[in-house]
Amino acid sequence: MDRYDIAIIGSGPAALSAAINAKIRNKNIIIFGARNLSNKLIKAPKVDNYLGIKDVSGTELMEAFKDHIDNMGIEITYKRINNIYAMGDYFALMSGQEMYEATSIILATGVEFTKPIKGEEEFLGKGVGYCATCDAPLYRDKKVAVIGYNTDAEEEANYLSEIASKVYYIPMYNMEKTKGAGHLVDNIDIIKDKPVEVLGNEHAEILKMKESELEVDGIFVLKDSVSPGELVPGLETEGPHIKVDREMKTNIKGCFAAGDCVGKPYQYMKSAGEGQVAALNAVSYLDQMKNS
Repeated sequence: MDRYDIAIIGSGPAALSAAINAKIRNKNIIIFGARNLSNKLIKAPKVDNYLGIKDVSGTELMEAFKDHIDNMGIEITYKRINNIYAMGDYFALMSGQEMYEATSIILATGVEFTKPIKGEEEFLGKGVGYCATCDAPLYRDKKVAVIGYNTDAEEEANYLSEIASKVYYIPMYNMEKTKGAGHLVDNIDIIKDKPVEVLGNEHAEILKMKESELEVDGIFVLKDSVSPGELVPGLETEGPHIKVDREMKTNIKGCFAAGDCVGKPYQYMKSAGEGQVAALNAVSYLDQMKNS
C-alpha cells in the first residue's frame, strides 16, 4: 500500500490552500472531498472581502479555486473518510472498507451546523451509524433508513440496497433542484418527511417523523461531516472546534487542522491562510521525521 506524505480531509478554501502549498513543496498528497467542493462558498451571493478579488459571487470564487488546483494537477478523491486512527508514525484513514495511509494529516472538514436528531447520539452504535458502506453487512436482509444531507449519500443508499431487504431514503435537501432522484436505484423508497426522533429499547427500532413512522432495523445519518472527536479518536476539541496552536498543530503528533473546524471567524480568507500555515508546518514535520 502506498503511504502518502500528507492526507487532507476537506475540499473548501482551507483544504485547497493546504493542497496547493504542499504540492509546491513536492509532497505526495491525497485530498478527500465532495464534488461540490464547498457548499458554503457556493451559496454566497457576493464576496467582497477576499483580498485582490472584489465583487465576485461565491460560485465564481469557487471556480477560480478549482481552476487553480486543476492547473497544478491536484485531483480530489471523492470519498468520505469516516475514521482516522493514529498508528504512531503514520495515520490510517478509513473510507468504508478501504484504507489509506499517510504520514501526516490536515483536517479541514468545516464545522457541522446540523443538530443531531433526538435519540441519534443515544443510539449511536446501537442501530444508528454514520457510514453505510462500513456497516452494511450488519443489515443483510433487514430494513434500513438513510437520512441524507447531500447527494453523496445517494451512492451509499444504492450500495445498501444491494444488501438490505428494504431501504428508505429521507433527503434533507431539495432533490428536484439537484436532480438527485435520478441517482437512486428503483427499489429505494424516497420519503419526503422530516425525521424528528429515533426510538427503541436497547436498539434503534423506529424512525419517527413529523407525519409518519418507519419501523427499521438500522438508521444511517449521512451528513457533510462528522464531529472531529468521532472522526479522530483522542483529538482534543473545544466545543464543536478542534483545538490547535499557532502552527495549526493539534494534540496528536502529525495531525494539523485549519479553517472553520478550528473556530471563528468563519471567513474564506482566514481559512485559506490557515490552510497554508497547516501545510507548511506539516512539511516541516515530515522533514523532521526524515532527518530523525
